[in-house]
Amino acid sequence: MTYTKIYGTIGPACHDADTLVRLFEKGMTGIRVNLSHSNLPESSEWIENIKLAYKKTERCRADAGNQNEPEILMDLRGPELRLGKLGTERELLVGDALTLVAEGQNNLFDPTELPVPELILPHLTSGQQILVDDGKILLETEELFRTRTGCAAECRVLRKGVLKSGKSIALPGVTIEAPTLTESDLENISLAKKYGITGVMLPFVRNQEDLKNLKQALINVDAEEIQIFAKIENMDGVRRLPELLPYCDEIVIARGDLGNVMPLWKLPVIQEQIAEMCREAGKPFMVVTQMLASMERTAVPTRAEVSDIFRAVQQGAASVMLTGETAAGEYPVEAMEYMVNTVREAEDYLKS
Repeated sequence: MTYTKIYGTIGPACHDADTLVRLFEKGMTGIRVNLSHSNLPESSEWIENIKLAYKKTERCRADAGNQNEPEILMDLRGPELRLGKLGTERELLVGDALTLVAEGQNNLFDPTELPVPELILPHLTSGQQILVDDGKILLETEELFRTRTGCAAECRVLRKGVLKSGKSIALPGVTIEAPTLTESDLENISLAKKYGITGVMLPFVRNQEDLKNLKQALINVDAEEIQIFAKIENMDGVRRLPELLPYCDEIVIARGDLGNVMPLWKLPVIQEQIAEMCREAGKPFMVVTQMLASMERTAVPTRAEVSDIFRAVQQGAASVMLTGETAAGEYPVEAMEYMVNTVREAEDYLKS
């Protein structure tokens, strides 16, 4: 049985070389750089620390087949919708009133104005729900009105949470056409080889054209050897999965936003269906999002979380990934230890 790859995500909680060494020593086999809020040049120090830590860790190199360089995945912005820059974080309470305006037109000193991609504003009608930060925050549109520079929308908070710049936005039931790659994506792709990127993750894949566009962008900069990871985060990606399989190296079951487009009780069924289709096609797949979410704040996971990891391995996942647990959590090394030990225990059981 092939070992399941285990990825972490770099962030403020683990970017120093010493912590990265400890993550690799626990059994992390690769790491993700999230470029939703930054670019490769801004992440250069972190990437150098990843390479330095990897070279210091003999066990990790042995587990990875004695590769000289670590596996580093860059996660693009892609056609994902996100909040723009806020002046400061804000704690939203149920019933709070907010105004959604086009990105770049908000007053940074007015915490009630939220910058959103301009293309979503025409889709906001009275009663339209808006999920923010993987659904942690729920808004509802009350009224759309004209402004001097376009339009804006009045909203009310239905589910409270802490609002931060760059968090994801989703409109349940609404299809919004956005280009596959942003300008920042294309710039990062052009620098990928220079920074030692081994794989590129494309969010919100909708059809084979998205993957073809990414492949062509890699070819254009002589980086076609970089692997493509297709993130399934919407129902278009689920429905069109068979046509996506030939155009990527690995499917990513990204359960955060995928869980926003359906009742959560349906998500395990969708995960199983995607896993089954990938198994039948011989296509590797990854399971990601909230695998040990409680460990962002506690030193020990829930029983449900370790069972979730076991199930992913049982389904045949080629890889699993921690996101906020290592990037911003209080216990990044401990979370990696629980992830690795649970995965290896599951593998041992399935081999017996």
